[in-house]
Amino acid sequence: MEVLGVDIGGSGIKGAIVDTAEGRFASERLRIETPQPSKPAAVAAVVGEISAHFNWRSAIGCTFPAVVKRGVAMTAANVDSAWIGTDAKRLLESETGNPVIVLNDADAAGIAEMRYGAGRDRDGLVAILTLGTGIGSSLFIDGRLAPNTELGHLIIRGKDAEERATDRARQERGYSWKQWGKRVSEYLEYLESLITPDLFIIGGGVSKRYQKFFPYIKCKTAIAPAQLRNRAGIVGAAAAAIDLL
Repeated sequence: MEVLGVDIGGSGIKGAIVDTAEGRFASERLRIETPQPSKPAAVAAVVGEISAHFNWRSAIGCTFPAVVKRGVAMTAANVDSAWIGTDAKRLLESETGNPVIVLNDADAAGIAEMRYGAGRDRDGLVAILTLGTGIGSSLFIDGRLAPNTELGHLIIRGKDAEERATDRARQERGYSWKQWGKRVSEYLEYLESLITPDLFIIGGGVSKRYQKFFPYIKCKTAIAPAQLRNRAGIVGAAAAAIDLL
């Protein structure tokens, strides 16, 4: 079954047709710069452009960098604050003429990993964490998503975890892999003490170099690198939209 997945980010809006049986792209990915300012009408117009590019006439799954409840954006991260309180689902359905599901971007990436990647066939409590500019999180209990977690904002040594355990922090502060790995470990050990997961999956672009910092992570919980990487948002959004068909 093929579904159009769209990933809205602060700098780019990306879309591709996804083969949801295999969790892979069934088309080339199209990327369009996010309008600046990234107000709702302008961003929705780009999603409409992507839908038209693929001549799409079916369900669309769309990620959004915010807490999303019943299709409404409750927050706005890296997009214009005018999105707060916007019924994103209704807006995008009006723009594209198609049924749309809108979900948090980290939740979409988590769905992709649980269905097609490192979390496939795993039960229990699985926490998926993307270590990039910030820390995105998604939480699954026996394969079911607990949406809109914000586990990257836990306080470690008086600071937001994002100030210590992101790839951005590693680069900006010049941490060695060992130094940064220990900070990631501290964050995971604290999170482990709060929720006692069965598996941590670490995503973000840095996950492809997991062998450089995993040796310094000392948490008791099993840990694995994400497999879908930069395809996860689009693939997960498409998978979430299957129920609309």
